[in-house]
Amino acid sequence: MIISNNCKINLSLALLKRREDGFTEIETIMFPIGGGLCDIVEMIESSEFEFSAGGIAIDCPPNDNLCVKAFQLMQKKFNLPNAKVHLYKQIPFGAGLGAGSANAVAVLKLCNNLFELNQSNEQLECIAAELGSDTAFFVKNQSAIARGRGELISPIEIDLRGYYILLVKPNVGVSTKEAYSMITPRLPDIMPSEAIQYPVREWHRVLKNDFEESIFEKLPVLSIIKGEMYRQGALYASMSGSGSTIYGIFDNPPAIKFPHFSHCYKVEYTTNQK
Repeated sequence: MIISNNCKINLSLALLKRREDGFTEIETIMFPIGGGLCDIVEMIESSEFEFSAGGIAIDCPPNDNLCVKAFQLMQKKFNLPNAKVHLYKQIPFGAGLGAGSANAVAVLKLCNNLFELNQSNEQLECIAAELGSDTAFFVKNQSAIARGRGELISPIEIDLRGYYILLVKPNVGVSTKEAYSMITPRLPDIMPSEAIQYPVREWHRVLKNDFEESIFEKLPVLSIIKGEMYRQGALYASMSGSGSTIYGIFDNPPAIKFPHFSHCYKVEYTTNQK
């Protein structure tokens, strides 16, 4: 059984305050990205558990991969037999695109289907939240506001049909842990959930990713890419998550070329109908 999973971008990300549990309280707007940029996860029953990967080399030991952790969690909860899990990776890692979380949800869904567990999306969201802060988003895979540490998901209407989204990922990065260590949380002048209601052409003045200031100082190439997107006509450009992907939203297919990984996606669906 095979499932492909897409990634996401953060249209806005506010880091609000430190929590007693060590996490940071956030509010962010997440939007799914399609257009063929996906990872592929395959699962078959087996007498022994086995995990393998192809495509882009993964950046962690196999036992630390979220696919493995997701299967182990489902196996423990539902007393599942073993399986072979293969991940074919095409979405860059360390990119702020949530690919690892999406892979984990693919495994949850494969377990649910292959072993006929009959878990609802709401039940899968609760399980997904045990694996990571933004993992629950990929269960329904719809534009949403995420709050708390990212696990509290509320659908939101965002219609970007007809716009082009260009993603650019240079070969640099900052770990999520380091990214959080470099910021000082604070309440924004306007919360993302309010700012996202403005027209797309006004997003550049009301939406913000709080990670950008410190990460751009450490990795100036990201600021250069963002600036070039605006010079080439982007209506809105930002960093996704804690980086290091920069994306721009354009009226027309962007002619801009970068010497980095890039993906251009035309939005063809109404929000929450992907």
